[in-house]
Amino acid sequence: MTKKQAIALSFICAASLFADEVQMQTIDVNANIDTEVIKDIHGEDVKSADLAEALFKQSPSVSIVRRSGIANDIIVRGQKKDNISVIIDGVKIYGACPNRMDPPVSHVLTNNIDYIEIDEGPYNVEDFGVLSADVKVHTIKPEAGFHGDLNLGVGSWGYQKAAATLTGGNDTVRFLISGSTESSEQYEDGDGNDFVGQIQREIDAGRAIPTVQYQDKYKDMDAYEKNTLMAKLFWNITDNQELRLSYTANRSDDVLYPSSKMDALYDDSDIYNAEYIAKDLGRYSKELYVQLYRSEVEHPMSTKYRLMGAKDYMTHTLTTQVDGAKLKNTFDIGGHEVTAGVDYSLRNWDGWYTKNDKPLDLVSGGKMPYHSIYDVDTENVAFFLKDKVQLDKLVLDMGLRYDTTNIDSAYAKQQSNSYDELNGYIMGTYHVDSSLKFYGGFGKSSRVPDAKELYWLGSMGNEIGTPNLEDTINYEFDLGLEKQFNSGVVKFKAFYSILDNFIAYNASNTMTKMGKTMAYHAYENVDATIYGFEFSGTYVATEALYFDYGMAYQRGEKERPLTGQSGTNMPEIPPLKFNGAVNYDWGETLNLRAELIASDTWSDYDAENGEQEIDGYAVVNLKATKTFMKNFEVTVGVDNIFDETYAVSNTYKDLILLPTVTKNDAIMLMNEPGRYVYANLRYKF
Repeated sequence: MTKKQAIALSFICAASLFADEVQMQTIDVNANIDTEVIKDIHGEDVKSADLAEALFKQSPSVSIVRRSGIANDIIVRGQKKDNISVIIDGVKIYGACPNRMDPPVSHVLTNNIDYIEIDEGPYNVEDFGVLSADVKVHTIKPEAGFHGDLNLGVGSWGYQKAAATLTGGNDTVRFLISGSTESSEQYEDGDGNDFVGQIQREIDAGRAIPTVQYQDKYKDMDAYEKNTLMAKLFWNITDNQELRLSYTANRSDDVLYPSSKMDALYDDSDIYNAEYIAKDLGRYSKELYVQLYRSEVEHPMSTKYRLMGAKDYMTHTLTTQVDGAKLKNTFDIGGHEVTAGVDYSLRNWDGWYTKNDKPLDLVSGGKMPYHSIYDVDTENVAFFLKDKVQLDKLVLDMGLRYDTTNIDSAYAKQQSNSYDELNGYIMGTYHVDSSLKFYGGFGKSSRVPDAKELYWLGSMGNEIGTPNLEDTINYEFDLGLEKQFNSGVVKFKAFYSILDNFIAYNASNTMTKMGKTMAYHAYENVDATIYGFEFSGTYVATEALYFDYGMAYQRGEKERPLTGQSGTNMPEIPPLKFNGAVNYDWGETLNLRAELIASDTWSDYDAENGEQEIDGYAVVNLKATKTFMKNFEVTVGVDNIFDETYAVSNTYKDLILLPTVTKNDAIMLMNEPGRYVYANLRYKF
């Protein structure tokens, strides 16, 4: 049996009382029935460093928000931004950009990722702000001995990548160090338009103002350059105690964002993480876990490269820092597995405007502000409790979390806000037999408004944020089943989410200042519902041929129109999406894979807040991986083999996109890459 075949069959053969132990290459992952596990990211997704694109290709419930050639964002089951939580090795990380140019998933390189868990629904009480889903990224770990992994990659539009990982040590101390560099020119869509060409298309059609185009001297700029470093040290202090230390650095330079009027001069992030794990300390401590971490992000974006910045350019610089700590203890008592803990985080978010690198308030004589987000602290303290118990064929998993959150701005004219919530869930899994199980759950979760939604000041001094927002509450029902057959596995999930005080962007909330119409108190609470389903599975036809498939559908509606509006469609709810793949193992050393990613027309959209209809699409990708001389692996592939021109991301005005000539003009849709050919050489020892 081949390695690829073993991976597929692992989904079929896995069976346990509550946590399915999924064998993925050399990794054992404890995954709940409602958890989607995406394996071996660093080995399979060699096309680029962009995690959003890798998730989009592998999971039907994940959609990509395309902004550039890299650093793209994700939507999970119709939710985005702070409505989903992203955790990297237990570290809570946020982007600094209010325009989502540096989303949390952009601060980890695919080359360093071991596996990812996507937990859909309000079923996580250990982490802050898990409203509708959480994405847990697990990076590669140090190994004993001495091993290495070297990668060289090339692709269309001048893409180049070099990456290396070295790991070694013994049973007591192990280390890992990984570094990478990559860059790419502007990609072209199926019509042959690069970033400059896509902007020019909008200008020629009379929809975009000419000054959003790049200056001639910048039209041939690369789309991005990205460099990363990750270092880890694991120390087994005793047989039952372990200390884990890690540091991750990401450095991205000159990242172009053609669908916005600003580009990132750079994106720098640093993640520091320390974990202490002690096992079997006594009757009331099966495992004690202590974590301390810090994440830092700096992001200046500017009009410097555009025609509008040829004489006077604006720069918006933002920083964010999160200091966090977690303490939890797990023990068994009376047939129950109980986990109790405390979670703490303090996020600071600061931003300021400059004109030609001088503070905007000084240049404007005090008519315009310096700060956009005024040194805002969001402090959260929470206590959580989990319990898992088996009652014959029924396994119950329950959790409670009590949050106290305080948000304070350094600007005296901006009010402070406090939020207290008790959240929790109950999930039951019933095992009919070894091949069939059902699950159902109900949960309540919440997330507080962020500093952008509360306090953001535009460069004209207009208050874009709404300072008295309520926190969003999610009441959600989930149910599903998993059926295993001799030749495959089938999974079905469905959910219904009732959102109280969903935070929506209202483009109709405006003011007039200096003769210009601009956003004012643009965020608004509204009750809403989102519901949908996901169907997925694996079918093994022969020892060499097997299939993966999945589809997901969501629909969302506001309970009432926003102020001054008439529509009730929820924003950023992607249409029906299908992911399918056929895999063929030619002997032990060659794997062939063909993928189909397809979507229905995006016909239910929030038109009054900038969204528009997007045509459906179907894209075919091909990939072949050949192993030779045991240590070498060559991957060649073609994405979008038929060079289709299509768009995936909609144009919700919560993001500042290209300004249009009139308010009735459609905002620029960012097309996906056209035919992309790539190759990767990997050497492992």
